[in-house]
Amino acid sequence: MRHDPTVSSTLEPERYEFCAPTTHRFELQRRDFFKLLGAGVLIISAVPEAIARQESGARAPQFGEPLPKEISAWLHIGENGVTTVYTGKVEIGQNIRTSLAQAVAEELRFPLERIELVMGDTQLTPYDMGTFGSRTTPTMNLQLRKVSAAARETLLALAAKQWNVDAGGLVASDGKITDPGTKRTVQYADLVRGQQLSQIIPADDPLIPASQWTVEGQSIAKVDARDFVTGKHRYPSDQTAPGMLYGKVLRPPSFGATLVSVDAPSQDFVNDVTFVHDGDFVGVAAASSEAAAQAVAAIHATWKEQPQPSRTELFDYLKNSPVEAKGFEGASRYETGSVDQALASADHRLKQTYHVNYIAHAPLEPRAALAQWSGETLTVWTGTQRPFAVRTELAQALRIPEDRIRVLMPDMGSAYGGKHTGECAVEAARLARAANRPIKLVWTREEEFTWAYFRPAGVIEISGGVGLDGMIAAWEFTNYNSGAAGIRTFYDIPNQRIVFQPTRYPLRQGSYRALAATANHFARESFMDEMAHAVGQDPLEFRLKNLKDERLRAVFQAAAEKFGWGHAQPAVGHGFGIGGGFEKGGNVATCAEVAIDPSTSEVRIVRVVVAFECGAIVNPDNLKSQILGGNVMGIGGALFEAIDFDNGRVLNARFSKYRVPRFSDVPQIDVVLVDRKDLPSTGAGETPLVGLAPAVGNAIFNATGKRIRSLPMAPHGIKSA
Repeated sequence: MRHDPTVSSTLEPERYEFCAPTTHRFELQRRDFFKLLGAGVLIISAVPEAIARQESGARAPQFGEPLPKEISAWLHIGENGVTTVYTGKVEIGQNIRTSLAQAVAEELRFPLERIELVMGDTQLTPYDMGTFGSRTTPTMNLQLRKVSAAARETLLALAAKQWNVDAGGLVASDGKITDPGTKRTVQYADLVRGQQLSQIIPADDPLIPASQWTVEGQSIAKVDARDFVTGKHRYPSDQTAPGMLYGKVLRPPSFGATLVSVDAPSQDFVNDVTFVHDGDFVGVAAASSEAAAQAVAAIHATWKEQPQPSRTELFDYLKNSPVEAKGFEGASRYETGSVDQALASADHRLKQTYHVNYIAHAPLEPRAALAQWSGETLTVWTGTQRPFAVRTELAQALRIPEDRIRVLMPDMGSAYGGKHTGECAVEAARLARAANRPIKLVWTREEEFTWAYFRPAGVIEISGGVGLDGMIAAWEFTNYNSGAAGIRTFYDIPNQRIVFQPTRYPLRQGSYRALAATANHFARESFMDEMAHAVGQDPLEFRLKNLKDERLRAVFQAAAEKFGWGHAQPAVGHGFGIGGGFEKGGNVATCAEVAIDPSTSEVRIVRVVVAFECGAIVNPDNLKSQILGGNVMGIGGALFEAIDFDNGRVLNARFSKYRVPRFSDVPQIDVVLVDRKDLPSTGAGETPLVGLAPAVGNAIFNATGKRIRSLPMAPHGIKSA
């Protein structure tokens, strides 16, 4: 993966979907080859391979290219008094539309309510690799601060020139420039009337320090909140177009199945439905979603299925199926000191294995796309975290230049790392080209649960050696398949061997909120508790004894103080647990109290305290919401979420069978924000949830004496676990 200045230089290997083969391979290149049957359309793949291989010469953006340096590429001050900001980042519910607007308002010295953001529009915004990895705040927030600061200084220079005074004596505030000496003022809009701010953004922009923020650092209400509450906002699945038809795709019966043959559709549907068979793609377009579903059900297809492991065989399969992957997907190894020698001489030696099941993203809004052709130009509205990558995916699948494709991303109904790919957009575009009408395609809940990628399952093996004084001497950690995010220990251990080993895997897998940091923190923090108990030390005391990093120590101490750790004892049937860590520039510590029902052995999380530090806080209330949301989401993966499958078939592909957190599962959650205005702001979309599962697992042990080493820990209570 080439370097992209909008993302960290290292991509975690669990982003399997970034380099996975395309879902569909289309053989047909042009509408000239379509075969028409009456009023309906039946498209059969009939293009010679030499023609099918012809590719457009359009040039795609290169990851290594620098970001635009002109102010006008990012920001436009309109004569109507509105400032429009352009960013390739997208709004998924994390509220960056508000925090990015705050960054512009702060540095530009412009009213927040008169700032509008254009986001995720490949025709209007600068190229962006995508909204993932908690990168928006440390990268795009900083970029827009620089742009806005440069615009502010440019406006000051324009006013100084107009008044023939020194710019250093002028003040920018509330969308206008003021000369304190003469009391003259001029609005930004009047200064730029008839011109653009085309100046280059300097490398040394005079950014306002966090200690002097007046807009950033404040709990500003969510932009457009009323539209979401009242239903005015139109999500990707709400988009419509005149003359629109509804699409539906024929899915394989199982993972790994290949299409052998497709029978001609029933004559009953030919006059009303567009049918497409192109390579391995079979789909329909009809006047309603019900008619499209009925037409797909009437198609007779033959598939060749491949034997696949079941869920009961999953962990043995992963452990015994290593692969030699290349690039960022490949194995990694970190080693320092002499692990074997330190283990052999340790006073206490422990070895444990932890397991992590596949889980689904389960977004409120499944994948959705509306595709519309105008001649050879394609416009697609879709829910995606990576609009520019979807544009590339469309260009490759349909064999047209990227400059003839526009992808727009209306603020969508969540993603959690699960919407990096554009298969729904590709399917809608292929059907729209065949039908010569706009096509809306919305995946069903069963399709979303089955054919979207899952959080990778994994096996984690840990060995540790600890002295009688409670100091860890040796640490060996091996992760099979689930990934390397958060794999390095933050504890001070002189002898370490840490390995990520990629393997073959039975289901489609890829990015998930916090990636493998959740799995790696669960295993590491559970094992830390096991070592603490082996030497008879308090789990918090044991952690702090082996931890020098002051930022991480601070959140552990803050969470423990708020929780009352060490000052209160759990009630009968209750237990206390702690866990925490560092990831994506953020530090988190979580304390949890659980209660075990004596009659059913059901686990109930009673109380959670989360202390979090991510540098200078941009919007405290929004950060708190991120932390609360992450921990509520984490309850599912900790206690009961898991994909059940057998021989390539998902068995619980609906909410009635797949357990997600309910209102009754949500405990009291107290959030402690540690604001470090002396440090750069980092992201908060992922890290806050990684401490929950180990804290809950350690609390279960504290209540029952039973150590559970597999996620989810108690889908049917402690007895089954």
